[in-house]
Amino acid sequence: MSPELSRRRLLVSAGGLGAAAALAPATNASAVSWPKRHSAAYVVHNAKVLTGGNTTRTADAIAVGRDGKVIATGPSGVIRKLVGRDTEVINASGGTVMNGIVDGHAHPLEAGARSLNPSLHHQEVTVPQLQEILKGFLADSASKEPDGWLVVEDWNPIGLLPTGTVPSLGILDALPTRRPIALIGNDGHNTWANRRALAIAGVTASTPDPAGGEIVHGPDGSPTGLLKDEAQGLVRRHIPEATEQQLLNACATTLAYAASQGITTFMDAVVGDWELKTYAALAASRRLPQRVVPALRLSADQAKDPAAALKYVKDLRKKYGGVNRLYFGTVKAFLDGVIEYPAQTAALLAPYLDEQGRPTDNRGDLYATSAEFGRLATALDRAGWQLHAHAIGDRAVRTALDGYEVAMRANGRRGNRHTVTHLQLVHPDDYKRFARLGVVACMQLQWATRNAWTLDALLPYIGKDRHRLLYPARSLERNGAFLSGGSDWPVDPLGSWNQIRTAIDRQGHDGTDGALYPEREALSRTSSLRMHTAGSAHQLRLEGITGSLTRGRAADLVILDRDVTRVPVREIGTTQVRLTLVNGKPVYEADSAAGKALRASQAVGAAARPASLQQVHGDRHKACGCGSDRSARA
Repeated sequence: MSPELSRRRLLVSAGGLGAAAALAPATNASAVSWPKRHSAAYVVHNAKVLTGGNTTRTADAIAVGRDGKVIATGPSGVIRKLVGRDTEVINASGGTVMNGIVDGHAHPLEAGARSLNPSLHHQEVTVPQLQEILKGFLADSASKEPDGWLVVEDWNPIGLLPTGTVPSLGILDALPTRRPIALIGNDGHNTWANRRALAIAGVTASTPDPAGGEIVHGPDGSPTGLLKDEAQGLVRRHIPEATEQQLLNACATTLAYAASQGITTFMDAVVGDWELKTYAALAASRRLPQRVVPALRLSADQAKDPAAALKYVKDLRKKYGGVNRLYFGTVKAFLDGVIEYPAQTAALLAPYLDEQGRPTDNRGDLYATSAEFGRLATALDRAGWQLHAHAIGDRAVRTALDGYEVAMRANGRRGNRHTVTHLQLVHPDDYKRFARLGVVACMQLQWATRNAWTLDALLPYIGKDRHRLLYPARSLERNGAFLSGGSDWPVDPLGSWNQIRTAIDRQGHDGTDGALYPEREALSRTSSLRMHTAGSAHQLRLEGITGSLTRGRAADLVILDRDVTRVPVREIGTTQVRLTLVNGKPVYEADSAAGKALRASQAVGAAARPASLQQVHGDRHKACGCGSDRSARA
C-alpha cells in the first residue's frame, strides 16, 4: 500500500474518458442511480467505503458534489461516470473511506489554552521527582520571579507515588520560590495550589466551600492546597490570562490537529461566553474546520433555577447564533465529580470502601437532587433544549435518568435526545431505562482498560463486584441503549483510533495490565465504528447532515491508510488519516506541507519539557501528539 495518497485532476479529452474507465471494469449502471447534475468535485476509488448509518453496506468508490454533499457511492465502474473535466480523482489504495469522527464530548478550546503552559503529561511520579520537574519549570521561567504565576497542566491527581500519597502544601512550598503555583488536574476536577496561591485567593481555614466544590483540609483544619470541582475557581480566577491572539492561535492549532485525527464534528462539552467568542473569532478568520455543537454550561446554582438557566442559554444563543458552523441546542450540567482516589467525588449508591475493603460513610458528591434535576430537565425539554449530564457514579446516573423521566412524564416524548455522559458505573437495574426514556449513552471508552486508574485508584475502593460493572458498553447496547462516543480531550490525550480500538478490545495502547472485562463489555468492530460516527451524530441531532456517507449528506469524510474493517483490532489504534474533508472541502491533507509540519511538531496540547522531566520519563510518553499514554477523565 502506497504511503502517499494518489491524487490527480482528470481532464476530459480524447484520452480522458479512457483514463476514467481505468478506474474499474464496467458495471451495470442500474446498480446506482443519481439525479442529473454537474460532474463531481471528487471521486475516490479503490477504497473500502463505509456508508454508515444503520447499515453495514460498503462500496469501492464515492463521488462528492461541488455543493459539498455526497452524490453517490457504489462500484467504481458506475461512479466513474461522474468524472468530469475538473474532477479530482483519488486512489485510496485499499484504505477505508468513512464518515469523519463525530466526537460527542470534547473540550478542544481548553486543549488550546492548556498548550500555552508547561505540562506534566499525566505522569506518575514520586514527590522528589515532581519537585525536580517543577524546579525545571521554574528555571525555564526565571524571568517571572518573584511574583509571576507558574501554572502547570496535566497533573495526574492519582499519580503521586507510592500509591496513596496525597497532595499537601508542604510539597509545593518546599520549592525554591515565592511564586504562586497551581497544578491543574488532568481530570478537570482537581487543582493543587501552594500557600502563596491560596493567600492571593484569600483561601483560609475558615473559607466556606462553594456550591459544588470542596476545599480539602488537613487534620489541623488548614487547607492542604487541594481544591475540588467548583472550589478550583477560587484560585484559578486569579491566574493571568493569555492574550486574545495567543489563545486564538493556540486554539486554531488544536482544531487543525483534531482534523488530522479525522474529527469532522464535535460537541464542546463546557461552553460559556468566552468559548463562544473564541469560536466566533475562529470562524471569522476561517480557522474553524469542524462543525461544533456548543454545550452551554450551567453553574451549580443555575442548575437549581430553571427559569434563570433557560434565560441564560437563550441569551447566549441569541448573541452567537449566527456564527457559521455552530449548532445550538445543548445544555451541560454536572451531577457529580470523579470516582478515583483521592478525589472520590463521583456519587455512588453504596459507599466507597477504605483500603481494607470496609465501607466508609462517603458516597461522593451529588450536585443536584432528582427533584431539582427533574425541574431543570422539564423546563429545558419543554423549550426544545437537550441536556447533557455529566454522571460518573451510579447514583448520579440514576439521578439523571430520574430527571429525564420526570421531563417525559410532564412533556411527553419530545425527541430531544437527552444524554448522560461518562457512565463509568451504572447500576444494572438502570440499563433498560436508557432505551425506554430515549436517553443517549455517551461513553469515553478509551478509559475502559486495566491500568493505574482502574486498578490502583479504584478497585480497592469499590470492590470486585462493582468493578466488574465498569464502563458497561455492551450491557447498555444489549438493553437497547443508543451509544455515542467521545474523547473528553484534553482530559485525555486525543487518539480517535485508539479510542475506537479500545471499545473493541478493552485494552488499547494504555492497557498496561491487560483488558478490562472484554468478555462482558467489549463491543463489536461495527458497533464501535458506528458509535463514533452515526451514534454521535444522532446524539447531536445532526444525523440529517452528517454521520453517514449517503446521498445528500455532507461529505464529511476521511480517507485512511488501512482497511479498518479487516486489519487486526490492535492495528486500528495506529490508523493514520490521509485526507479529511468537511462539507466536501479539505481541512487536512497528510501529504501537504501543512500536514507534514503538523505531524512533525507533535506539540499540540503540550509545551516543551524541561530536562528534569526528560530525565525522569525519557521519550516514552508522547502518544497522540499530546505527550502522554495515560488516560484520564472529567
